[in-house]
Amino acid sequence: MKNYQGQSRVIIESVSPEINNGQFYAKAIEDKKFRVECDLFGDGHDVVNGALLYKPSNSKTWKEIPLNHIINDRWYAEFIPKKQGIYNFKIEGWVDHQLNWRYELKRKVDAGQIVDVELLDGIKYLKDLLKRVSKSEKTYLLSGVDLFEKGSIKETIDYALGNKLIGIFNKYPRKDFKTTYDNDLTVYVDRKKALFSSWYEFFPRSAGNESGKHGTFKDCIERLPYVAELGFDVLYFPPVHPIGMPHRKGKNNTVVAKPDDVGSPWAIGGENGGHKVIHPDLGTFEDFKSLINHAKELGIEVAMDYALQCAPDHPYVKEHPDWFKWRADGTVQYAENPPKKYQDILPINFETKDWKNLWKELHSILEFWIEAGVTIFRVDNPHTKPYKFWHWVIYEVKANHPDIIFLSEAFTRPKVMHELAKVGFTQSYSYYTWRNSRHEIEEYMDELVNGDGKYYFRPNFWPNTPDINPYSLQNGHPAMFMSRFFMAATLSSNYGIYGPVFENMIFEAFPGKEEYMNSEKYELKNWSWEIDTKLKHIIKKVNELRKIHPALQDTYNYKACNIDNEQIIAYYKESEDKKDQLLMVVNLDPHYTQSGWLQLPLDLLEEKAGHHFTVTDLLSENSYLWDKEWNFVELNPASIPFHLFKITH
Repeated sequence: MKNYQGQSRVIIESVSPEINNGQFYAKAIEDKKFRVECDLFGDGHDVVNGALLYKPSNSKTWKEIPLNHIINDRWYAEFIPKKQGIYNFKIEGWVDHQLNWRYELKRKVDAGQIVDVELLDGIKYLKDLLKRVSKSEKTYLLSGVDLFEKGSIKETIDYALGNKLIGIFNKYPRKDFKTTYDNDLTVYVDRKKALFSSWYEFFPRSAGNESGKHGTFKDCIERLPYVAELGFDVLYFPPVHPIGMPHRKGKNNTVVAKPDDVGSPWAIGGENGGHKVIHPDLGTFEDFKSLINHAKELGIEVAMDYALQCAPDHPYVKEHPDWFKWRADGTVQYAENPPKKYQDILPINFETKDWKNLWKELHSILEFWIEAGVTIFRVDNPHTKPYKFWHWVIYEVKANHPDIIFLSEAFTRPKVMHELAKVGFTQSYSYYTWRNSRHEIEEYMDELVNGDGKYYFRPNFWPNTPDINPYSLQNGHPAMFMSRFFMAATLSSNYGIYGPVFENMIFEAFPGKEEYMNSEKYELKNWSWEIDTKLKHIIKKVNELRKIHPALQDTYNYKACNIDNEQIIAYYKESEDKKDQLLMVVNLDPHYTQSGWLQLPLDLLEEKAGHHFTVTDLLSENSYLWDKEWNFVELNPASIPFHLFKITH
């Protein structure tokens, strides 16, 4: 019978966030509200109450805030974590006998019943509080005790039902026979960049000015002002390590390389070393650290690629042959994803008996580059490595380096992508690249911001990558490039582009595939960095507005808006304090002008129809007066295919 705790009468269930019954932590952002909800109820009609308790995991002291009732036994509380790292939180519930006494008293008073005995019953609640309250509150309670014993009925009732007494009851709850939710609950608090970042990717070997000449980190330093001027705050490089020689890929992924072919950077390792070595043509280790320091001066963090595979001549293959799979003919099993073959890379065998040493070595790679100044890692194909490894290594890193951000590059099945987010990845590549119609985009955004994944899955929207030249961009329409960029940057607070391919609107594709013709993955490029395009000006302006407007610094504040044209999508975002209210409207048709009637979200604006709104397009600076719930919009893709409206009342 002891397991029943028979005097505890409150039930707590359906807690959110609770990831896999508390197996994994939820995610939050430093200095941003974190909301917890639960179902809390008891038997009968007695008043129940509850509290949320939270603390940093290394603290012994719990802070407590009361739960607030929403509707139908659903409750919530919010707290603002003030530092990075893991927080513990729990929920308590109890039958609140103090409030229940007051509730029953009021019902009887309202019914005109005699309440002499009920008032006397209340004395014990006042006396029980005397040792817990402040000096002034104690004086107030003692006056109440005196009233209950000697005062007039009317005066005593007024005291008992007054706001001051209920305030004291709420401040000092009486938790008789409380219920505590069983599961241990945790949340990892990241720095702001985990939620709000703009990524720019380019190949450092293509950073030079001379055709056919391998770029260097010093050339990359010269490109930093360009990246900063466009407004990006993360610069991501593909792998910068030595590239293997055996089975090196040639241009356009041909299986036979010519002597001057540079190979794929993801074929890591060679005679010069492996994952802890810089490709000699890029420069020195000191050059790399100098690049990081120059980037920081411009407000840019350098993200490094963490790709756990090896070229056949990687030192690991000789030093740790049991870390790889060997075939019957004595060769190492190379990577395959039929019909694709990756003869130039060898997957690591995570089922090796030496898995503990393997894990430690792979962890040491991260520590090595963190020591060099890297704070962000884009992880290549994490879905092809064990989830338990990621859970362990990310936890190990963040325990000592809470600033580190991990981006999961896994374009794969939804459950796999979500499991990677659960085990600790800070951000995740997403399906945005293939969501094109209004229905597809709205359905996907609803899943991201309202589904269970909102507690742990932070999307990062990329309209293109070196691996993906999506069909939507292969027609080369400037309006399509503009709209795909704009939606990536305003739907999601984390987004990125692969440039200068994207902003130069390069679109030539390998026939029949979502791949670039003459892909930079397999050859040096000499890009025209100074080309002036409308798209570059738009990128610069939108990134500037993202930094100014808090409403664009969150993904989960997205709300779809109704519009009577399927070729137009409209959505609304606002800051937590509602002072920044933005409306985005996008023409999805790159060929023709589209128009329609758009419904303002008056419930979110907390206004009624007939109120006057001024909507100002922050790109064109044109303003319009809207005084109805439904308003007409028209967008010509030959001009700018979207509006970014700021709403003022």
